[in-house]
Amino acid sequence: MDTGQMLELLKDDEVVYTATQIFDALSDFTRFQILSALADGDKSVSDLQDVCHVSQSAISHQMRLLRDRGLVSARRDGQRVIYSLSDDHVATLIAVGLEHAAEPATKEGV
Repeated sequence: MDTGQMLELLKDDEVVYTATQIFDALSDFTRFQILSALADGDKSVSDLQDVCHVSQSAISHQMRLLRDRGLVSARRDGQRVIYSLSDDHVATLIAVGLEHAAEPATKEGV
C-alpha cells in the first residue's frame, strides 16, 4: 500500500476504528500467543492451552474477542472447534511485530 492509499483510508473513521480494535487485540500477551500459535497452523482449544498455559475458559474468552475482531475463524471437527487465522494479513502483523521487537533498540544522540 502506498502513502496515498493509506492517507485515503485514514479519512474513513470506521476503517481507523477497526484498525485500532485490531491493534488493541494484539496488545494482550495471551491473545498474541494464540495468534502466533495459529500462524503455525490450525489449532484446537486444547492445543492452544498447551501453548498459552491458561485455562480452557480463558482461551474460549480470548477466541470470542479474536473472532469478533475478525482475526480468527472457527470450524467444527466433530465435538472440537478448530481455529485458524482469518487471513495472511494477521500472520504478517504478528511477524512484523516480532521482527520489530527483536531489533536492537537504537536511540539517536545517546
